[in-house]
Order: sequence, then C-alpha cells, then structure tokens
Amino acid sequence: MAPLVRIGTRRSKLALTQSGMMQRAIGRALGVAEADIAEAVPLVEIVTTGDRVQDRRLMEIGGKALFTKEIEEALLDGRVDVAVHSMKDVPAEQPEGLCLAAIPPREDARDAFVSEAFASFGELPQGARLGTASLRRQAQALALRPDLQIEMLRGNVDTRLRKLAEGEFDAILLAVSGLNRLGFEAVIRERLSLNDFLPAPGQGALALQTRADDRDAAWVAALNDPTTAMAVAAERGAMTALEGSCRTAIGAHAEISGGKLRLTTEMLAPDGSARWRRAGEIGDAGADAMDQARALGLRLGAEVHDAAGDQRVDP
Repeated sequence: MAPLVRIGTRRSKLALTQSGMMQRAIGRALGVAEADIAEAVPLVEIVTTGDRVQDRRLMEIGGKALFTKEIEEALLDGRVDVAVHSMKDVPAEQPEGLCLAAIPPREDARDAFVSEAFASFGELPQGARLGTASLRRQAQALALRPDLQIEMLRGNVDTRLRKLAEGEFDAILLAVSGLNRLGFEAVIRERLSLNDFLPAPGQGALALQTRADDRDAAWVAALNDPTTAMAVAAERGAMTALEGSCRTAIGAHAEISGGKLRLTTEMLAPDGSARWRRAGEIGDAGADAMDQARALGLRLGAEVHDAAGDQRVDP
C-alpha cells in the first residue's frame, strides 16, 4: 500500500507517542483498516537540533524553533505531509507555505510538581534544588519562593525523571499533558494551580502542521477541535504581542465556558521579582470567533508588554 499521509515526528518517546495518537486518528479519518494504518500513515522520524543539543538552554542555541525547523524543511521538500508538534514548541509565525491546519482536543494544560521526597511545591525546604529549563517556570517558582535554587534540566521525560531519582534535584517541574500521554501519571505529586503557574501558550495542545495547500484535506477537519483551536488562538495572540520565546517568561491560558472565552496572560521578571498580568473575555463570536480570540490575545498581550517593558534574558 502506498502511503496516504506521511507524518514527520521527532524521535523522543513523547513525540512518538503523540504522533502515534495522531497516526491512528488520521488513519481512521481516512477510513483505513486498523491493521493497515502503520503502512498507510507511516511515521517518519526526524532528529532536530533541539534534540541533539541537550546541555544548554534553548535560548542559548536559537530558541524553540530548533524543535520544528528540520521537520518543517521536510514538509516543504515534500518528504512528509504533516508534522505533529507540541503546540507550546511552535513559534508564533509560520514559515511561508506552511500552516497550522488542525488542533486536536487538548490535554490537561497544568504544570506538574514531581519529587521523590516532597508531596507538594509548598513543602519544599529552604534552598531546595528545583530542576527546569523553562524560564517561565523558573520565574513563577521564584515569584512564590525566592529562596529556591533553580537548576537547568533538559532532556526527554525519561532522562529528567532519572536525574530526579538519582538525587540531582529535590523536585522538577514538567507538563501534566506529557506525563499523562506517556502513562506516567503516577509520578505527579501535585498538579500546580493555573493561577500560580500560568501555563505556556498552547501547553497541553498538539499542532498538526501541513503545507498551506493541504489545509482543506478531509482528514484535517476531522481532527480539528474548534474549542481548543479558539483557546489556542487567543493564547498565541498574547504570545505574539509579548514576543514570546525561550528568552521571555510568559504565560497564557484561555478557557471557554458558558459561551464565553476568558484569557489570562502574564509576563514575569526572570528572577520572579515582578509579574504583570491581564485578563479579559469575549462572548459568542460567531463566524469570526478565531479572529476575535486572536485579537483578544493581541490586545491583552500588548497591555502586559506596555506595563512590563523588555524582560528578555540575553543568551
């Protein structure tokens, strides 16, 4: 059987798990028999620069685009037909010729507190060693607990959990969504509050990226969740206004309830000494809901940026 849709994916366990989920969903949307899905919708593994370099923060080597660049090149070259990304890794602007065609239903957007010895973030002792490579998580943790020692932690989920188990850290922070998808829910000691740890824009959501000409493929519409897509549009609007990257500590999260979308977004000083936050909502926006959601994000993000000024960290 000739491939119908080729999926470009990173090789990490989490990336392959997420791509495998989408592989099955795309196969079913195309009407492929379960036994034939792996052949009809093959996974094409691609090693990205972000995967190869594990000893430095992303902002030191070029930012989060390093998790998507090589896969996007494969899309543009026609070697793959769709890329599955963690939405929080996708830069604000799309390369010419590519688009975010579908956003499936979101997982839990919260951050997870993981520790061998302590049951919650609040139980960490004075000067505890907290592992994270996220500037946002660093700033939010220090805003609550300036005494903590923040230490750089990169690598895939297995690597991070191993380093914790070996005693390199007293606790680490990870995304609940990744742990859930990997079946690692048991390691979560606390799901951190959205108020204290406002997630990264798009956290918990996946992005299906295609060539712009393929955005109307039948399987694309079958995988898109309009509610998640609208929430993510608002969050990414805020990210765009805040120049969101690995060099800025920003959070954004939107929830839709009772026909209203409510967005909260913030920027923090990298050392946690200050945080600037705005929230707002829109009602049932009708046909132009996506545009209105993005516009809300752009407006609130701009308000935060005006209040906070430049909080970037130089690599």
